[in-house]
Formats: sequence, C-alpha cells, structure tokens
Amino acid sequence: MTGELLDYWQLLLIPLFFGLGWAAARVDMRQVVHESRALPRSYFTGLNFLLNEQPDKAIDSFLEVAKVDSQTVELHFALGNLFRRRGETDRAIRMHQNLVDRADLDDKVRLHALSELGQDFLKAGLLDRAEEMFNRLLGTTFEGEAKRFLLEIYQAEKEWQKAIDLARELPDVATQQEVAEFYCELAAGEIMRSRPDLAREHLDTAMQQNRRCVRASLLQGDLLLQEGKPEEAISAWQRIEQQDPPFLALVAQRLLEAYRRLGRRDEGIALLRGYLEHYPSLDLLEVVSQLVLESEGNEAAYRLVRTELQRNPTLIGLERLMSARLPLAAPEIQPDIELAKTIVQGYVKRLSRYRCDNCGFKARQFYWRCPACGGWETYPPRRSEEFDQSL
Repeated sequence: MTGELLDYWQLLLIPLFFGLGWAAARVDMRQVVHESRALPRSYFTGLNFLLNEQPDKAIDSFLEVAKVDSQTVELHFALGNLFRRRGETDRAIRMHQNLVDRADLDDKVRLHALSELGQDFLKAGLLDRAEEMFNRLLGTTFEGEAKRFLLEIYQAEKEWQKAIDLARELPDVATQQEVAEFYCELAAGEIMRSRPDLAREHLDTAMQQNRRCVRASLLQGDLLLQEGKPEEAISAWQRIEQQDPPFLALVAQRLLEAYRRLGRRDEGIALLRGYLEHYPSLDLLEVVSQLVLESEGNEAAYRLVRTELQRNPTLIGLERLMSARLPLAAPEIQPDIELAKTIVQGYVKRLSRYRCDNCGFKARQFYWRCPACGGWETYPPRRSEEFDQSL
C-alpha cells in the first residue's frame, strides 16, 4: 500500500513543477494562477479523490487528464507504473505503448517509454515481447538497465548460454555463484541427452567459477555413477562435506546406492550414521533410520531416533519416534500411539517444507533456484522447523 501511495503522489509533480518554475523565474502570483487554471478540471477532481482516499476514482480522473492534455508525459509514466505495480499490466502496456507511438516524443523520453514497456511485458509474462523491447535499448543510455532485465529473461527462458555470456558483461550483477549454477544447468541438460563429455566440461567450468558449488559435486557424482564408477562417485559426493555439510542429506541415498554396487552396504550405512552424528538433519535422519530399520530391526531404529530427538527435539522427529515405537508397543497401547501420531502428523505437514532464505517462500521439494524470487541457492537443505529453531 505504501508503494502505491508513493505512485499516487508522483501525480502531484505537475503543479510542483509550476511552483518551482515560478520561484526560479520570480514571476508574480498572477502567472502562477494563470498556469494553475491551465490544468484541466479533471486533475483537481483526481487530486480531491486522492486526498479523500479514493484511489480508484482518482486514477479515472487522472486518466482523463492524460487524454485531454497530450503533453502530460510524466503523468503517463506515473499512471503506467502504478498500473504495473497493481498487476494491471494490460493498462500499463497501453499507457506506455501510447508514448512509444507518439511521433512528437523526445528520443530520450521514447527510450524511457521503451524501458517501461519492456518491464510491463516482463511483469505480464510476455518474455519474447519483453526481450524485443530490451534488445532495442542496447547501445543506448538505457543499455545497462536493459541488460539486467535480459539476464532475468534468459534465466526464465532457460537460455543458459545466453545468460552466461551476458553475465560476463555484468560482474556487478551476476555473481560467480550464479554463473556456476548456469553451467550446472547446462551440464544437467547434457546428462539428460546422454552427452557426458559436454556435461563434464560444464561441471569443470562450474567448479572453476565457484569451488564451493555443491550442485557441481552432486552432478559430477551422478555422472560418474552412470558411467559405472561408484568409487569415484563417492569421492565426488564426499567433497560436499568440505563445501557445505548440511547438503550431505541430498546425497545420502546416492552414497548408499554407490556402496551397494561395491558390495559395501554396511560401510555406507556407517558413513551416513557418522554424518548424522556430526551434521544433524531431519532429512538425513529419515534416510538413516530407515536403513537401520531394514538392517538391524525396529529396536535399533527406535533407539537411533530417540537419541536424535533428545539431541534435537522437533515435532518431525517426534513423529519419526512414534513410527519407530509403534511396532514395539504392547497391543493395548498401540491405538493410543497411533492416535497421537495422527495428531502430530497434522502439524508436521506444515513444518516439513523447505523455505527460501531470501523471500520466505515454502515448498515441499528442494529447489536450487527459488521459484518465487528467482534467487540461486537460497533454499537451505533444512525443513521449516529446523529453520525456525536456528533463528
């Protein structure tokens, strides 16, 4: 609401300019009165609506001013920006397109209108139209701004090579961490197309850009396992412990599969139990407790979960504890445990989501790039309950 009010008050610039001009030129009061009378009555009607907190009626009146007086360029911009902020992209596009189409417009103002029109198209999800507008601004005074928006568009369109090329021109905008992610996206695509050599090249470049790129290590391990090299895959995934230990939960199942192929499943379980002890994680607990259940039975799984719950008390952990305890309980109390488990599960569903550090968007699955704010590596591999406890 505060942003919209600022937009509304931008509409007051026209009489302000009259006042400043009067002060600078030292004209008399009669000149000011004359200039004020030159403003259409709709302007003052809109101002009255605005002061009486009737923004929709104010907008209608200001639109009438824009129709009556073709010289109110700043009013066009103010209204267009206001429409875009309100999500009325069709109206914003019409306002800015009208400016672009005017033959009597100054070149600098026209470029400004093109930039605003590109932002309208971007907000509306018309990426091809937005890209066309910003490409028209290359080589102009608006080039820097246009390139920043083009970088955003290339990421949305998954044009990763274009994003990489442009990012090299914008070192103050695109970080090495982000560029490494672009290369990981290229590598993931090549892995899907069964082109391991190209994927390997992209992953090597990603590591050069960011030695702490967890995703590059994860994908390198995937590629090596596909090529029948489980030992090397394990080494790639274990590198994550030095890069960012909490992300080990993402490769727990992969590590176990590699050890299974080597005929060393127990060694894999021991490794994961060690990770759980040093880097507590609900996701890692789920994997390890299931492995212990399968290999050692209900009692061992129950003791493991209980120990972890004592170290890190969480509702999600409590739900795991009840699941492990249920088969061991006496028949007469099993219904009570089942009821308590059902109640806890209702809360766990809300707490077991991942949350973006940047914008707070929650999701059931893990993302390398937040679908809400577009931030890279803003999702820690922790559930919401763990996130809240760390604050």
